[in-house]
Amino acid sequence: MFKALGTQVLIVMGSLSVWFDEEGDFLEVVSEGRKGFFRDLGNGVFERVDEEGNTIGFALLNVKERKERDIPFDAKFEKAVS
Repeated sequence: MFKALGTQVLIVMGSLSVWFDEEGDFLEVVSEGRKGFFRDLGNGVFERVDEEGNTIGFALLNVKERKERDIPFDAKFEKAVS
């Protein structure tokens, strides 16, 4: 699902949700349907964790300053196997 809301974009890919707010310059990538909270890692980087402390997403402030290519861009996400 792709939904544009003015300067905000929501993309849902399976259980992964990507939210970009161009005006707020904010990007969030999170596993859908899982409750959690953000830990501030500093420098505008946040880790989203569930109640057990497992990483379920991340968020970035000031995305435009960090990017090396235009937004939107194609990305491939794979589940890490340990």
